[in-house]
Amino acid sequence: MRDGRSIVAEFRVTVALIALAAGACATAGRPLQPVATAPMVQSRGHLLLVGGGPIPPEITTRFVELAGGAGTARIAVLPMASAVASTGPDKASELRALGADAFSISFTRAGADTDSILRKLEAVTGIWFTGGDQNRLMETLAGSKAERAIRARHLAGAVVGGTSAGAAVMSSPMLTGSERRPGGARRLTDSTQAYVTIDRDNIVTAAGLGLLRGAIVDQHFVRRRRQNRLLSLVLEHPAMLGVGIDESTAIDVRPDGSWLVVGASVAVIFDARASEITPGGEVLGASGIRMHILPGGTTFDPVAGRVTRLGSGPR
Repeated sequence: MRDGRSIVAEFRVTVALIALAAGACATAGRPLQPVATAPMVQSRGHLLLVGGGPIPPEITTRFVELAGGAGTARIAVLPMASAVASTGPDKASELRALGADAFSISFTRAGADTDSILRKLEAVTGIWFTGGDQNRLMETLAGSKAERAIRARHLAGAVVGGTSAGAAVMSSPMLTGSERRPGGARRLTDSTQAYVTIDRDNIVTAAGLGLLRGAIVDQHFVRRRRQNRLLSLVLEHPAMLGVGIDESTAIDVRPDGSWLVVGASVAVIFDARASEITPGGEVLGASGIRMHILPGGTTFDPVAGRVTRLGSGPR
């Protein structure tokens, strides 16, 4: 039998899809991109996605609390995205200082299918992915028993979190950090910057873990001016929200599907689900994109595309 929470979750998603269909009827005759689905309600453990940079104590403390709190939290740190040997042990030590039973486990693709690794993941209440290169992490996990074990723990209620590369892997498609045509038609002779264009089929993606459904995650977002690459992807995948998380900032994706912004800076949301987008073969452009700039304390409903509380002040 389904519990009440599952029934409510299904009802919210159904209402959201009806609302989107009604909006499409109201704009009949305009060349809108089709909207496939709205982001689905989680109905599982929390996700805590950090945009990189220095992590404020409130975010680390929150992760431990979501994993069960001091004396209960049992957290596995997976540092395979990093090439620095001390990354995993250092993070585990930081979490132990907050009262968690935390340990670092690093393994290869071959090790990801071994019983010894699976046993270490069996009883954890939290899983943390460090920063580094998200491609390294997915090369280790993709299609493995360890990947399935991580999904199983999340479905069972464990919090899964990560910073920088560890946040990027949460979505699918996943940003790889590469682009096909730097500078587009104007080669990069006048700039050393990356992602200077908004363009089709330029941003390279790969399959990620896909634990965050209906969204594409970008990181270091404001600090490194990454709006062009996320906008390009959102316009190519208009049924998905673009979520750009700045440094020292996190999004807590809660089991009811709502998002809470935590930390020192902002998260930026691009929503093109009801936008008019130029057809293939033309310069990539759009009308009617919604953007939200969300500081800490803000709550957001991704199904409705609506801010339910802006900032942390009284409402």
